[in-house]
Amino acid sequence: MPVDDDAHLRETLVSTELVLDGFFLKVSRDQVCLPDGAITTREFIRHPGAVMIIPLLDDGSLLMERQYRYPMAQVMLEFPAGKIDAGELPLLCAMRELREETGYSAAEWAHAGVLNNAIAYSDEGIEIFFARGLSAGASQLDAGEFLDLVVHTAAELDAMAANGMVTDAKTLIGLLWLSRWQRGEWPLQWRPAV
Repeated sequence: MPVDDDAHLRETLVSTELVLDGFFLKVSRDQVCLPDGAITTREFIRHPGAVMIIPLLDDGSLLMERQYRYPMAQVMLEFPAGKIDAGELPLLCAMRELREETGYSAAEWAHAGVLNNAIAYSDEGIEIFFARGLSAGASQLDAGEFLDLVVHTAAELDAMAANGMVTDAKTLIGLLWLSRWQRGEWPLQWRPAV
């Protein structure tokens, strides 16, 4: 029988309360028993999951979005991304989000991995996809969604990250994954679009 090496770190649920049942997010307040037997509270956001797409143009540059983000009160530069709908497969969500937000479709896709960007207060997982063989089309933005499409090289984005112009966590992780893939350190398995 395997031994649980993490048992001394685990917290166990005592009770749960749904504090907010919003359109997009849910906030829970749980009472948990700590490994030493003490009881404490954990508040966190339940998130349906999301995708992020790293769209590679034929010349090696990257298709990006500039979008106003209300909590930050500023326009942010980021890779295309969006929420996974209930029952939707992550790849199909990535294909849908790329098409809706940018108008582009991709001939090939590669799943890189998952990003848990706020593990202390959210269960959100962002599935990271690369897309190449892009073909332009018309975007189909959601009602109330406004964004600009821009193109940058990886070197330009690295410089913007270094000087604090790119601060979005998922985009920074996307740039890390891109640089590791380009150096042959983190391989990707490319597949044709479905």
